[in-house]
Amino acid sequence: MYRGLVEKLVQKNDSKILLAVIDGLGDISIEELGGRTPLEAALTPEMDRLAAGGALGLHIPIARGITPGSGPAHLGLFGYDPVKYQVGRGVLAALGVGFKLQHGDLAARINFCTLNEKGIVTDRRAGRISTEKCVELVEMLVDIRIEGVVTFVLPVKQHRACVVFRGNDLIDDIGDTDPGLVGHRPVPVTGSDESHRIVREFLQKAGEILKDCNPANFILLRGFALHREFPSIEERFGLTAAAVALYPMYRGVAGLVGMDIMKCSPEDTTGQAKAVKKALQGGHDFIFLHHKPADSAGEDGNVQAKISAIEKFDRALPSFLESGFDVVCITGDHSTPCPMKLHSWHSVPVLIHGGPQRSGYSSAFSEKQALAGALGSFMSTEIMPLLLASAGKLAKFGA
Repeated sequence: MYRGLVEKLVQKNDSKILLAVIDGLGDISIEELGGRTPLEAALTPEMDRLAAGGALGLHIPIARGITPGSGPAHLGLFGYDPVKYQVGRGVLAALGVGFKLQHGDLAARINFCTLNEKGIVTDRRAGRISTEKCVELVEMLVDIRIEGVVTFVLPVKQHRACVVFRGNDLIDDIGDTDPGLVGHRPVPVTGSDESHRIVREFLQKAGEILKDCNPANFILLRGFALHREFPSIEERFGLTAAAVALYPMYRGVAGLVGMDIMKCSPEDTTGQAKAVKKALQGGHDFIFLHHKPADSAGEDGNVQAKISAIEKFDRALPSFLESGFDVVCITGDHSTPCPMKLHSWHSVPVLIHGGPQRSGYSSAFSEKQALAGALGSFMSTEIMPLLLASAGKLAKFGA
């Protein structure tokens, strides 16, 4: 895509766009499902109906063969080159819980984890402890003091928290301490910079505090990043955007590009439907809706739970759509195949309904039908131009 071309062609109108992201949607053939994927095995009459009247395709989150993190994967969906606009999970986690980051703050995502007596990671998520337990553990860490910085420790959700270091001349060239797999020791912080010394000291003190806790007796740090400002989605695409997401990290990435964050009460699909309606009534013309459980099920390797998560979204879909949208896109940020229990590089199904689509190519929403869909295969950053064009929000290029 030519840099800046889409922004130059943006034209405002009253069309409303929904971008619904089923986190970790894509998968691979699974033997117990007869070679189908969870999406293909799930009962999804609502999405199938949209597929029949819309267009399907596959998006590539970063590049072929590259496995994306959730942050860059979502930035791609929002139309931001994830290689150019790099951001770590720590910044997203802090923004997602409403922490006011300052320029130059160093943030990292915390996973509470379980170590055995030999210091080996046996559970990277400490049994997915409750958010209440997370708050309790964070309270044990908030008084850690380290020379040269002010330290903030913040609860996020379940086993997730974050830490922010505020000081002068901090750097974010610090590797994750999360080994990525159980059966390994946490990765040591080996750099010689002052920022490395600060992180090592924080880990040492946190380990002393948590050593007798069960099951969360240590922490893993991921996604070190310095905070910097991004151009907003309104500046780039002329959209008044709102985010309807239950998990703080996804509120964080939405806030990073200037979306208004909607509160959901209750914190379920019912509350999300209410928030979608409120956002539209408040004058927003672009809604980012996030559905997390499919990704968690994929990471756990739980095929039936992933099917159930997809079906739950499908049942809730009419309540999201009743507020009225001109263009609807349903996709995932990345694939999380159950056999791999990890994010993967596999392309992700995309459904676009509304506007002048080449419909009639598809009868259901699935990986196989997306492969043969009218949209073809394209980069995730091209979803935003497709949605803007479908909604009549892009002018013609040239005479």
